[in-house]
Amino acid sequence: MSEEIEPDNNSMKASDLVVQTLIEAGIKRVFTLPGMGITWFLDSFRKRSKQIEVVLARSEQVASIMAQVAGRLTGKPGVFMGQGPWVATTGAFGILEAFFSGSPMLILTETSDYDGLGQYGVYQTMTGDYGAADIQSTLRGITKFCTYATEPQDAVYGTQLALKHASLPRRGPAAVIMKTTIIKREVTVNPKVKLYPTYGYLSYTPARPDQGAIDTLAGYLNKARYPVIVAGHGAVEADIGKKLQNLASSVGCAVATSYNGKGVIDETSEIAVGMLGTWGCPTANRILKAADLIIILGASMGPDYTRFRDPTMIRPGDQILVQVDHDPRNSGWVYPVNLAITGDVGDVIDYLNQCRLDRTKKQDRIQWIDNIKKATNYYTPPSLPSAPGSLHNTDVVGILQSFLSSNDILTLDAGSNRIWATHNLRIKHPHQLLMPGGIGGMGWGGPAAAAAQMIYPNKRVTSLAGDGGFLMTIDVVATCVQHNLPVTFIVSNNQGLGMVRDNQGNQRIATDFGYVDFAKIAEGMGARGMSVDTRDGLEDALYESHKNIGPAVINVSIDPEASYLPASDSAPL
Repeated sequence: MSEEIEPDNNSMKASDLVVQTLIEAGIKRVFTLPGMGITWFLDSFRKRSKQIEVVLARSEQVASIMAQVAGRLTGKPGVFMGQGPWVATTGAFGILEAFFSGSPMLILTETSDYDGLGQYGVYQTMTGDYGAADIQSTLRGITKFCTYATEPQDAVYGTQLALKHASLPRRGPAAVIMKTTIIKREVTVNPKVKLYPTYGYLSYTPARPDQGAIDTLAGYLNKARYPVIVAGHGAVEADIGKKLQNLASSVGCAVATSYNGKGVIDETSEIAVGMLGTWGCPTANRILKAADLIIILGASMGPDYTRFRDPTMIRPGDQILVQVDHDPRNSGWVYPVNLAITGDVGDVIDYLNQCRLDRTKKQDRIQWIDNIKKATNYYTPPSLPSAPGSLHNTDVVGILQSFLSSNDILTLDAGSNRIWATHNLRIKHPHQLLMPGGIGGMGWGGPAAAAAQMIYPNKRVTSLAGDGGFLMTIDVVATCVQHNLPVTFIVSNNQGLGMVRDNQGNQRIATDFGYVDFAKIAEGMGARGMSVDTRDGLEDALYESHKNIGPAVINVSIDPEASYLPASDSAPL
């Protein structure tokens, strides 16, 4: 590869070199609903179609979610491309999810200033001038890096830097905003603004943990009576599930997870105690309270999974707290810690395995874990009754529990159906569960499943969503039909916003929907549609749906009175 990109003035436009930059970075596909200047990119993608795919979505919201999930699953920035006004509004959904959940993502957009008329308040303009909206201000607030390119060379170099920022810890979304007119402008040779191949900007060697800190951690672990590891998103991202489970099992250390870490180890194993939080597992919450040593691996310890700062759950000074993170700003962020270790959580596990660890306490610790599991019904999740002609959410989760194999991926959405899944479902295989872990918004689960099926075409992919969330991005079914993606969408149809409705008690307002037949809508889009109202019917439909070549939608009648409240853990610890 040459040391400098030398554009051909007759053919190399800004769009051509930006596409070349994506290919150099190993990007395999981009997700878009094109408009205005972004349409000028399409011919550049057409010329390189054997190297990079353009996925056409039906809305910016769906395209942004699919890009975010692609980045989360591949570790390379998922690319979302769209016209400025819609990237900054409907497309902000996936960007926000990437921002809060640390997913690598690249946003390519433009100012829609129509031949440089932004200062005149032209239709749709986003330049930030008088009479215009300001896309820079909008995106800078929800990205970790944002640049504005006013020259063709800026667009190329800006894309290289955006890819760099998106990929480095803590990963996240990075945006390149282009002045619309430069996208199709030829890139001329400028000796002062040289363009170089992308690989040199993306080189990165992570810091290694300090050996002295590891020795201190090993000493804490040997002395502890009841240690617990809290594994978060960082543990999932580092793919340490098996080595973490082996280490914890060898010394009898309990493993709880944050919401974003759920499923990093086999939740049916003897040391697994489930997910923390009000909508998590009572076992995990009580294990954490009883622990004398808490080892935090790639988890922020945010209020959402410490029962909103329950003072009896985490007690600095009374418990020893150790936090491991690749970003030193995250250790001791929410709670003061006794020991902060900077580095990759996988390296820490490897280094600990090289230490002399006391395994004589294993059986006592395992017995302690088992006692709390039995006292909190960890082994027997609840199964609740429902009205005739309907199912309870526990029925859906129970069927999924028996259905899921190592070859399955399950995506969740938001609301009461997700709470029951995180509360009851015991994930056995790493990377099997995908949930919206940033803003946690409704409508995420369907596009996430479509993206997961694209990334892993040989996996069985199932999406679980409520009727409210599914209808928000139902157009993704048409995208699955177009791309022949055999995703199964389970719609828990309780005809309303179940979680909000439950919170209102007997004073309900603005939470009930009219009945929607999602099976018929699916058929109108070219997918297979099924409706069920019994456990046997759902089980049969689930297996049958995955025999079909294309997508399928299973409309499940859920009892509107099936509350999420029994899946909450708000009782005193």
